[in-house]
Amino acid sequence: MPTTTWKPHKSATHGRLSKADRDSLPTTAFAFPKTRKEPMTDATHVRDAMSRFDQVEAVTDSERDLAFSNIKKAAKYFDIEMHEKNWRKFGVKKA
Repeated sequence: MPTTTWKPHKSATHGRLSKADRDSLPTTAFAFPKTRKEPMTDATHVRDAMSRFDQVEAVTDSERDLAFSNIKKAAKYFDIEMHEKNWRKFGVKKA
């Protein structure tokens, strides 16, 4: 499992981030820091990153490994229960 890069970052805006708000975030606020995809500044954004994980395009498996670690760290910080043990389980329906 890669070392996480995510760190808590309080956005001045709650809810939807404007382009300016998003652009001002440090890379440590994103699930995918290299591509600055899926900001995680609050519990809602972490849940969004979890639900959209399998829809993120143009990233490598190693970037997905890092993003999964970042999401796990952010979920724990915001007290969000995560059942998936690896990123390949995101988006897979349970029987």
